[in-house]
Amino acid sequence: MTLREFRRDHITKPIHRWAQGALPSLSETEAEALNAGEVWWEAELFSGNPDWQKLRKVAAPRLTEKEQAFLDGPARELCGMTDDWPINNLTADLPEEAWRYMRDKGFFGMIIPEEFGGLGFSALAHSEVVRFISTRSLVAAVTVMVPNSLGPGELILQFGTEDQKQHWLPRLADGRELPAFGLTSEEAGSDAAAMIDTGVVCKGNWNGNDVIGLRLNWSKRYITLSSVCTVLGLAFRMKDPDGLLGNVENLGITCALVPTDLKGVEVGRRHIPAGQMFQNGPTTGKDVFIPLDHIIGGPDYAGRGWMMLMSALAAGRGISLPSLSAAAVALAAYTSGSYARIREQFGIPIAKFGGVQEGLGRLASGTYALDAARQLTCVGLDEGRALAVISGIMKSNATYRMRDALGDAMDIHSGKAVIDGPANYLSPLYRAVPIGITVEGANILTRSLIIFGQGSIRAHPHILDEMQALENDDQDQSLQQFDRHFWAHVGHTTRTLFRALGRAWTHGLFAPAPSDAGEVVRIYRKMSRWSAAFALISDFAFLTMGGGLKRREMISARLGDVLSELYILSATVKRWENEGRHREDLPLVRFAADRAFDKIGRSLDEVLANMPARWAGWFLRAVTLPKWASRGPSDRLTADCADLISEPNASRARLFDGLFEHCTRGGIEALNTAFIAVTDAAPLAKRLRDADLTQQEAFAAGKISEAENRQLDEMAKAVQTVIAVDAFSPKELSRYFPDIKHVQGAAKKPAAKRKPRAGKPTSKEAAE
Repeated sequence: MTLREFRRDHITKPIHRWAQGALPSLSETEAEALNAGEVWWEAELFSGNPDWQKLRKVAAPRLTEKEQAFLDGPARELCGMTDDWPINNLTADLPEEAWRYMRDKGFFGMIIPEEFGGLGFSALAHSEVVRFISTRSLVAAVTVMVPNSLGPGELILQFGTEDQKQHWLPRLADGRELPAFGLTSEEAGSDAAAMIDTGVVCKGNWNGNDVIGLRLNWSKRYITLSSVCTVLGLAFRMKDPDGLLGNVENLGITCALVPTDLKGVEVGRRHIPAGQMFQNGPTTGKDVFIPLDHIIGGPDYAGRGWMMLMSALAAGRGISLPSLSAAAVALAAYTSGSYARIREQFGIPIAKFGGVQEGLGRLASGTYALDAARQLTCVGLDEGRALAVISGIMKSNATYRMRDALGDAMDIHSGKAVIDGPANYLSPLYRAVPIGITVEGANILTRSLIIFGQGSIRAHPHILDEMQALENDDQDQSLQQFDRHFWAHVGHTTRTLFRALGRAWTHGLFAPAPSDAGEVVRIYRKMSRWSAAFALISDFAFLTMGGGLKRREMISARLGDVLSELYILSATVKRWENEGRHREDLPLVRFAADRAFDKIGRSLDEVLANMPARWAGWFLRAVTLPKWASRGPSDRLTADCADLISEPNASRARLFDGLFEHCTRGGIEALNTAFIAVTDAAPLAKRLRDADLTQQEAFAAGKISEAENRQLDEMAKAVQTVIAVDAFSPKELSRYFPDIKHVQGAAKKPAAKRKPRAGKPTSKEAAE
């Protein structure tokens, strides 16, 4: 007997027997979700010893000339046609001019190849267009976003038959057909696999011919564009009770194309999502008949809908909502920095107040980091990768960070952001935050189950191989395979243990980093330190909890937070290097790093405090968190970041990259004018402060010229325009609330005069 055989039969065999009962088995839907994506940079972070050169070799984000021209031309033109204030409060829809322009310019076909009449844009260009439009109009952005995300276009591109591609893609590209996709059922939200919408195989009449097809019945809700769509992509459970297609009755989740002019289809009713009037609503179908060739991919793809949805979601979820969120965070940072500079209290700009700087610092660095992660993800998608785990990281973290950023912006603007009206550029986005957090997979589900739950299986070097070996029905083969992968896993864990121990106890001083990392070498080394700690704790979580880890959602969520922070910080450092290592931008990178390391340390600390196997928690704390104390960005660093977005400088210009220049959106145009006026007049204002003179005194004394006096007057007028908030007369309000006249009239009606009553008043009269 060889040493390997002895190990297999006497050591591995009992472990194999234990593991078959302890490790989580994969359900059919879980297996399809895992197979629908692939791993990329997250696998390096999960290894405990990331190869930083792999990250550095990833291409920098670049648009083609055609893509840049579209962004500079049609995207800007469209924004000039939209204004969310009247859309959300008066018309409840985009102007017809905007709908026509989107069709004519191909906005609905950005992801469709040119050979089918689409624009054939990269994921990066798709993202840039959505981000730009989102800074002007949430309604327009969502309208453009949906046809280019999870829906008929994406599914036909990936899985459609040649006939389906030739028929549908040109019509989707030029807007003759407007798509929507019906996934969410009334009984099944995040658990889409529990949907009860059905498609029963039967015979029916189609264009005068008797054919085998599907009788569909569904009730969907929250479906964007369903109220105006001409073709509905539909997910349903397909059944064949009469065996017309074979011996399998329950074929599983299937996706099909349903023209909305068919008998039995109901569309047109609308939801109002958080006050945002983009087209969204329920749809129902009663005994709707379609032929089998309406199944996306044809009859061969019957029952493969879940795999198709997961594949499509792996791309779309990494683009649409992260792009919208990046726009919202950038708008929050830009407007807050500008407003804090022009708004004075006690004679100084509020941007110099420590409490305000705290929010400004988070906004500045948060904008830089989130957009870095967005760009890196798009580059990965443009390499042809199906980034299922990274898309989950981006969707959940981008929308959470949007919520935090808009909260900071609302705090800084205070009453200015509370009063609704055409000049309020924050309130519509603030109200819309729950939409992003909820759709395309609720964040609670994504954070608790998907990021680490799927990431740990896909990105770990050995776990998926071990699980597949354990599920092999041939016990001899299962043992052979498990023996090989298990001992490779043991070797990996042993190496990770010593890495984590050495790097933790030396605070990452000797952890791997690129030799030419320069001013970010400390960040690289700390990322290597935390990567090793994360990998080791993840292994022990599997060892001590086995299949129970799926039910320890709070632990899984915290481990997912660590992976997310490492990914976003990796992207942040790469952005800094891609853009030429500008020293002025280093505060943004260092703030992001200090914030991430603080979050990582706290998350791992909470994981260890809650591990069911207490011995494992104590042991891992000694190895990975010796004398660890939470500490985020310093006050000085926070103030430096705040200054970068509240004063004119090169970093500010790079951070926002012309995103808000020439913006005519209500309130922002006036804000731009005031910011330029205040910063241009800053030296003159300082002269007056140093001389302890008012403007009037200085002008009367000849200390400032007539031109300078006029400059200060214009500055004050521009500032007052920004500080002012919207107010409405009863006549103006009646446009939004037709009954306001009656209410106003009732309020003005004089009270009836009572005749004086002799004698002592009653108790009621006394109370009145």
